[in-house]
Amino acid sequence: MKLKRAVFPVAGFGTRFLPASKAIPKELIPLVDKPALQYVVEEAVAAGFTTAIFVTAEGKAAIEDHFDRNLRLEAFLASKGKEDLLRTVQQVGSLVEVVAVRQKQALGLGHAVLQAASLLGQEPFAVLLGDDVIVGDTPAIGHLAQVHRETGASVVAVMEVPQEEIARYGCVAAQPLGGGVFRVLDLVEKPAPHQAPSRLAIIGRYILTPAVLDELHRTPPDPSGEIQLTEGLRRTLRREPLYACTFPGRRYDAGNKGDFLRATVELGLAHPELGPAFRQFLQEVVRGLGATSA
Repeated sequence: MKLKRAVFPVAGFGTRFLPASKAIPKELIPLVDKPALQYVVEEAVAAGFTTAIFVTAEGKAAIEDHFDRNLRLEAFLASKGKEDLLRTVQQVGSLVEVVAVRQKQALGLGHAVLQAASLLGQEPFAVLLGDDVIVGDTPAIGHLAQVHRETGASVVAVMEVPQEEIARYGCVAAQPLGGGVFRVLDLVEKPAPHQAPSRLAIIGRYILTPAVLDELHRTPPDPSGEIQLTEGLRRTLRREPLYACTFPGRRYDAGNKGDFLRATVELGLAHPELGPAFRQFLQEVVRGLGATSA
């Protein structure tokens, strides 16, 4: 069955980016010259997904607007002869079919995914988190999709992180199968470092089967009142296998200010138009710092 629908949970407040995210959705804060979320949507499109389901909240309408046509702006750019900019905004507006649903309460990632259930039917689908920007020649979600096609099962993206950082992530106990693919034996949400079954952290890319939605409907809230996707996946293990795989590309946690700055610098250096001058500027900054400390 062809994978067509991708769910983007984008209802969060973006508290780690306040005050910048007070009036602007954190997902639209730009990395160089385009919003962080656009990198993630383009990844899904490059992997063949044709429908983006945004799980939004109050104050997030700008996300839908960004991926929609803006005929007034297009007419203005055309009248001014700004053909390059016109093509750019037209391309964004025609990237993907957009559907939006509301998550009226912030009740966890599993709850956010459930808001899209009526649009997903009995087909497998992708979930991509806008905070996880993965840049590379091959779309990361496409790699997961290939593992799904080979196994017919749900697949989560994983990467090895330092032991002291594992408490920030969902974590898997897994059996290596070779080629960066693992059979998942168990999952734990944000374990204490000394209790983690591995250093394989779940990163914000998933291919999920309809069975996961069934189990999420039955998953009780955790002590904080949230329905965790990790727990829904753990329950799904009782009825069907689950796989994990590493992924190609460089991952940035765009919800972390330090990593956001690193992403800005590295993507800026790689930018075909801005890169050379930006590199020269950074070299001048480094030389200036060296002279100051000498």
